[in-house]
Amino acid sequence: MPWETPRKTYSVDLGTYNTLLVCAKTGDVLLNEPSVVAVKSTAYTGEKKVCAVGTAAKRMVGRTPVGMDVKRPLQHGVIADFQVTEEMLKYFLQQVMPTQFPARWFRPEVVICVPYGATQVERRAIKESAIGAGAGNVYLVDEPMAAAIGANLPVESASGSMVVDIGGGTSEIAIISLNGIVYAQSVRIGGDKFDEMIISYVRKKFACLIGEITAEKIKRTIGTAFPVDDIKELQVSGRSMTECVPCSFVINSTHVLEALQEPLAGIIDAIRAALEQAPPELSADIEERGLMLTGGGALLRDIDRLIAEETGLPVMLADDPLTCVARGGAKIIDMLHEYGTDILTTE
Repeated sequence: MPWETPRKTYSVDLGTYNTLLVCAKTGDVLLNEPSVVAVKSTAYTGEKKVCAVGTAAKRMVGRTPVGMDVKRPLQHGVIADFQVTEEMLKYFLQQVMPTQFPARWFRPEVVICVPYGATQVERRAIKESAIGAGAGNVYLVDEPMAAAIGANLPVESASGSMVVDIGGGTSEIAIISLNGIVYAQSVRIGGDKFDEMIISYVRKKFACLIGEITAEKIKRTIGTAFPVDDIKELQVSGRSMTECVPCSFVINSTHVLEALQEPLAGIIDAIRAALEQAPPELSADIEERGLMLTGGGALLRDIDRLIAEETGLPVMLADDPLTCVARGGAKIIDMLHEYGTDILTTE
């Protein structure tokens, strides 16, 4: 047949903020969409229907009419709404699957990266959701391991590597050696928590209500994790709490830094806890090599400088930290043939 052989294996970073799909064969990022779904309920039966997924659904946040709801089916990296997650995964897989092959002929092999702290029930829910969405064989791998491999750390060597993956719902801190996790901790602090703290700070400081999209814009545009001389400002619009009318105000980098003190302190405490649990020999390796930052939260301005200041260790930012976990999952398929399945998590 003249048909081109389909790409059979995908790596999926099923994140609270974004879902990424990477082709395991080529390492290309095939899809990068927000993990957001717009759901409409019928007035009479109450039946729910998916109206939009990904970028299209994110544009609807805070703008939906009665009867329509925009959901994030994943909270803190795990499934909060099984049915909506399955529909979202099905939509994403259909975007990258070869159109000339009917779905019943083509059930791709999928590696899904999950938080280290996910329970067995949560892991099973993720796996069943992927199978329901049209996947064939589904493998699960811990996010810290995938992040370390995606950042090209020497995980197979008998020396310690430390990775800090700051995602949308969780931050994963791990020490890795000989293709295994020596110590890992998952804390429920990430980009979502940053946004929540900015919303809370604006409400108290400026007596103004803002939404998630505006908080994310503030974080991306002028957010910082370390005091800087170059203070940036941004004009923001919201709703006045006193007069209940639209209002605008100017927020700067110093304000955002104040707002983020609590979640940043939580990440630092988790890193220190990991360093306390590291075996002495691996501690020496980490002191020499430092730690690697991955994940979308690593893009917060000067967060590497803050961690270096607080821990005294060299801190490196991975190339394209946002896609590290997904790219690491793609590499794991090739490693399976060499190392077996020990690198994968259990169900």
